[in-house]
Amino acid sequence: MKNILTIIAVLFSTTFIFSQKTVNASDIMRDIKNGKTIEYSNTIIKGELDFTFMDKALPKLPKRRKWWNNGGSNTIEKQISNKIVFKNCTFKDDVLAYIPHEDSGYTFIANFESITVFKNCNFEQKAMFKYSDFERDADFSGSKFNSDTTFKYAKFDRGISFKNTYFDEPATFKYSDFNEFVSFENSVFNETATFKYTEFNDGVSFNNVKFKEDLNLKYTKVTGEFDITNMEVSYDINSKYTDINGKSFSKYLLKSRR
Repeated sequence: MKNILTIIAVLFSTTFIFSQKTVNASDIMRDIKNGKTIEYSNTIIKGELDFTFMDKALPKLPKRRKWWNNGGSNTIEKQISNKIVFKNCTFKDDVLAYIPHEDSGYTFIANFESITVFKNCNFEQKAMFKYSDFERDADFSGSKFNSDTTFKYAKFDRGISFKNTYFDEPATFKYSDFNEFVSFENSVFNETATFKYTEFNDGVSFNNVKFKEDLNLKYTKVTGEFDITNMEVSYDINSKYTDINGKSFSKYLLKSRR
């Protein structure tokens, strides 16, 4: 009986893999440009998905010295107004909402004005959301980040979830700003996790989170719920100047254990 169940499970997973369709990132970018709602499920996305549209913007920009000397900025922001929904999708190449272009000196950033969902997705390469502003609800729950990823300086204005996520490489949320409650419940950080200077303005849950290396909470500020039930940290916790509802991390631990 056990062998039969195993065979059925293998057949089911194989069927699921072959049922996934494949689309090119360039087709998605074309639809974004044309103002279409982006909704994909059980899809493999091939090619670099660049939300900043750097290649389109770069040729139109002035040379940096002339531009910057006259008070211009080297940061170019792209506003994505489309609803973006990816569920059970695999990104074979980079997903970029942040690109520092060395040759020109410009930095390209994408902000998301509508609902943004990357739920149960698999990022095989880079996932860069540094400086991105998520103005509506966002959801990265159940996703797996296999390579470089950053949400440094990202701002989440509305609801956001990182439940059940997996970060294989070092993950940074340094200087990120969460205006509403965020949960990382049941997530795994395989390498160092950095929340230095991060602000949780309506609480955060690290319930049952596994930090397999260091956890950096230096200068982190939490207002509201701070759930660390069953949280595990394999190496060091840097909690210097951490502020949890006006208390230090160590004082919070003492209070929570009483």
